[in-house]
Amino acid sequence: MRIANLHVTPDVVLAPMAAVTDLPFRTVCEELGVGLTITEFLSANALTEGARKTMDKLTPSLNGRPFGVQIFGREHDLMARAALMGVEIGASLIDINMGCPAKRVVAGACGSALMNEPHLAQELVRAVREAVPAHLPVTVKHRAGWDERHLNAPEFACAMVEAGAAMITVHGRTREQGFSGKSDRAIIRKVREAVPANVPVVGNGDVLTIDDYFRMREETGCDAVMIGRGALGNPWLFRSIRERLAGRPDPGPPDVHERARVFDRHLDYIVSHAAPKKLVHELRKAVAWYTKGLRDSAHVREQAFHVLDPVQVREIATRYFSSLMQEKKFPAAIASDVDKVSREVA
Repeated sequence: MRIANLHVTPDVVLAPMAAVTDLPFRTVCEELGVGLTITEFLSANALTEGARKTMDKLTPSLNGRPFGVQIFGREHDLMARAALMGVEIGASLIDINMGCPAKRVVAGACGSALMNEPHLAQELVRAVREAVPAHLPVTVKHRAGWDERHLNAPEFACAMVEAGAAMITVHGRTREQGFSGKSDRAIIRKVREAVPANVPVVGNGDVLTIDDYFRMREETGCDAVMIGRGALGNPWLFRSIRERLAGRPDPGPPDVHERARVFDRHLDYIVSHAAPKKLVHELRKAVAWYTKGLRDSAHVREQAFHVLDPVQVREIATRYFSSLMQEKKFPAAIASDVDKVSREVA
C-alpha cells in the first residue's frame, strides 16, 4: 500500500487502541510482520498542555521503523500544534481520529461525533494538512456513521479526501454500536467505491484470524486491513499474513517455545519502557493476553493479579510456560486454541 510517498508492506496496519498500543506492544507486532503501527489515540488538548500521561504515549518506534501518530480534538490550532509534535518525534503520518465511540470523547464533540459535523471535520483536516510538511501524509479514521439512520461514511470519506486526507480507514460499525454487533463490510466497500482510486482505503472491524483478513480484502476491495483485538495475545497473526501475501506457506500458530520466547521479549520491552508506577499493571496485562484460552491459565492470571512485585509477576508466568513446555502434546493445544485466544481477549 502506498500512502502519498509512504510505502507500507505488508498491507496490514495495527489499530491504535487506548491502553494497548504502547511502544512494547507495537514493537512486538513490528517484529512479527505488521506493516505499520500507530500510537494510542492522543488528545490534542492534553498534548499541547504538556500533560505527562499523554506525552508519555507520544513515542517513536524503535530502530527507525515507520509509525503513525493519532490525535483527536476539535480545535484547529490545537490539532495543528499536536500534529507538529508528532512530526518532531519522526512520525511517518498523522492520523486524525474521527471514529472513537467512547462517551467521554463524544461528550467533547470529538471522535465519532465529528461525523455529524463534516464541515468542521474538513476544517480540522485542512488545519493539520497545512501545519505539517507537504510530504507527510495526513489520514483519517472514522466509522460507518453515527447510527443506522445516518450511514454517511462514503460522503464523509470523500469530504475528508477533498480536505487533504491521503488515506481513509473505515471501521464498519456505527458510533451507536460501539464495539457490539457486527462490523458491516458493505459500507467499507461503498467507501472504497466512492473515494478516488489513488487514495487507499483501509478496512477495520472483526478481523481476528487470517481468514478474516482475506475475507475483508475480497468483500470490500480495500487496499489494506487494520487489525486491533485480533492481535492481543496473538501477534503471530501478522506473521501469517505477511507470509501468505508473499506467496509462502502460513507458518501457523506458535508452539509453546515460540509463545514463551515472544512473551518474554514483550516483558523485556515493558520493563525497559513502562513507567515504574504502571509496571505491575502492564505486566499483568501481558500475562492475561498471552495465556488467555490456554490450559489452566485462569489460575495463572489470578496469581499474577494478586502480587505487587513485578519480579513475582514474571516468575509466575515463566513457571507456567515452563510447565507447558514439558508436555509433548501442548503445541497441538496451542493450534486448537489460537482462534479462541484472538476472539476472547479484549
